[in-house]
Amino acid sequence: MPERRKLHFETIDEALAEAERLASAEREGRVVRAGNWSLGQALGHLATWANFAFEGYPAEVRAHLPVCLMLRAFRGTILNKGMISGVRVGKVPGGTFGIDELSTVEGLNRFRSAMERLQRESPALVNPVFGNLTHQQWIQLNLRHAELHLGFQVPQG
Repeated sequence: MPERRKLHFETIDEALAEAERLASAEREGRVVRAGNWSLGQALGHLATWANFAFEGYPAEVRAHLPVCLMLRAFRGTILNKGMISGVRVGKVPGGTFGIDELSTVEGLNRFRSAMERLQRESPALVNPVFGNLTHQQWIQLNLRHAELHLGFQVPQG
C-alpha cells in the first residue's frame, strides 16, 4: 500500500479541484488507495458529514461531556492543523456514517453539492463535538476532513 498523502486546503475550491483531479486520475486507472475506502465512498462520506451540519447529526455523534470538553480544548489545533485518522464514532457499524459504496461520479456529485452549499451558507446548527462554530470554522472543519480522506487516494504518474 502507498503512504497516505498530507494535503492542505485553504479554500473549498481547492478541495473541489483535488476531488476532480482524483476522479480524473481514477478514470485513467492512476489512483491507488492508501486506505480501505474507494474514492466514491470517501467523497460520499465527506458529503454526508458536511450535510449533517445543515440537516442534523445522528444521536450517536453526541459524545459524553468529558470527551467533548477534551475535543473542544483541541478545536483550534484540529481546525488549523488537521484531523487524525482512525477516529471512530461509538458503536456505529463501520465506525462512522456515510460510508456506503458509491461510484466516483455519484460521490463527486454529492461532495460538490455539499461543499458548494457550505460555501454559500453557514450552518445554523451547533456542532455536537465542537460547539458553536463560525461560518469560517465550519469551512475549516470540512476542509480538514477532506484533507484526511482525500489523502488516502494516491494518484500515480
